[in-house]
Amino acid sequence: METQKYLRAKAMAKYLNIGLSTVWDWSKKGRLTPKKISDRVTLFSVEEADRLINGGLI
Repeated sequence: METQKYLRAKAMAKYLNIGLSTVWDWSKKGRLTPKKISDRVTLFSVEEADRLINGGLI
C-alpha cells in the first residue's frame, strides 16, 4: 500500500518552483487543497500538485 506524501506550504512552493504567497492564493482559489492538521500546520498533497503540473495548469 502506497502512502500519500504531503508537504508544508514552504516546501510545496519550492517543489512547484512558485512563491509561497502563490501556494496560499491557489489554496483560496481551489487549485490546491489544504489539509489542516493542527492550528499551526497545514499540508498540501504532492499527488495533487503533480496533477497540476501534468495537466498543464502551471
